[in-house]
Amino acid sequence: MKILHIVPTYYPAFARGGPIWSVHNLNKYLVKAGVDVTVYTTNLDVSKETPCNKKVIVDGVKVWYFPVSFRPWQYSREMHRALRENMKNFDIVHVTSVFLSASTLGARYAKKFGKPYLISPRGSLMREPVMRRHRLAKMLYLRLVEKRNLEQSDAIHFTVPMERKEYEELGLPLRRALVIPNGIEPDELGAPGRPGAFWEKFGIPKEKRIILSLGRIDWKKGFDTLIPAFAALLKRIPEAFLVIAGEGGKGYTEEVKAMVSREGIKDKALFTGLLTGQDKAAALNEAEIFTLPSYAENFGMAVAEAMYAGLPVVITEGVGIASDVQEAGAGIVIQKDEQTLTDALAKVMANDAERKAMGERGRALVKEKFIMPKITNTWIAAYNKLTS
Repeated sequence: MKILHIVPTYYPAFARGGPIWSVHNLNKYLVKAGVDVTVYTTNLDVSKETPCNKKVIVDGVKVWYFPVSFRPWQYSREMHRALRENMKNFDIVHVTSVFLSASTLGARYAKKFGKPYLISPRGSLMREPVMRRHRLAKMLYLRLVEKRNLEQSDAIHFTVPMERKEYEELGLPLRRALVIPNGIEPDELGAPGRPGAFWEKFGIPKEKRIILSLGRIDWKKGFDTLIPAFAALLKRIPEAFLVIAGEGGKGYTEEVKAMVSREGIKDKALFTGLLTGQDKAAALNEAEIFTLPSYAENFGMAVAEAMYAGLPVVITEGVGIASDVQEAGAGIVIQKDEQTLTDALAKVMANDAERKAMGERGRALVKEKFIMPKITNTWIAAYNKLTS
């Protein structure tokens, strides 16, 4: 089977958040299972040294990075040409994108050459992202462009049932649904290294108790709730310390830093920037709690990584795997509310034994449901069904 995966941004464009990891994990494990995978993507947010318009092998995956011609639509003239010339060589097309050129071009040429295709919206067609940000523009684009791509697709992929439910509530077309979760690769988290190294590297006093926010710095991650909730927590637990690990758009990152300043907690919070490898593993290993008070997450890769590292999690109902967390007793699931978040963090920090038990239950949950290559086998079966 020859799969073409079309995605606007790709590994190692880490600033784009969780999908960068999950999409590459899938493709990498498909290759390990003997599947022929080619990725068409753009050079957005990758190193300037990354070769364009030529095949690059990334963990066995054949990746073509094409230069962007029109950034707002993430359109690449060279990718367009490659799709027109090469679509006939593939058996199935997997598009991870909506509202951008990738879904329209992928759908157009898949239909033209009679190839089955599926679309992974990756949370972009959930209620909060559609209704809260640029609602009118998105609804117009859906009506004029994207609806056709969706209704002609052979399947729409969702990572959790909640994502499918909110998609259907928007009245969007659905011929066939695939509900397959993301998976993490334990090896990519790396070893945490020497205990205390994270504190030393970032100058965190040893008496501090770290609450970790790990992932893209973006409006939907709920920093408008996290920052004031953490400020209130400090009145109860003065040794609490917030680590915000990730990157985002400069404008919004500065907005979050301004929130921290307004609350008067600059010396109680640390912005590390993007963490990868051993630094990321050390942060997960040395924190006490992971929190994500998000408006909406189609899955929650960082939540799964935190649970695998043995951290209890405090997350909102809008996180895709919230029901799994609640059922497993791996943390506390809350409504998106400052006081509720403060109370939940304080509750977890107050009970060492329960905090450890939550972490153990979370790790067991991830090992059971969200580890590659088990998920890869599910994907291979789905691809085979779509091409039969």
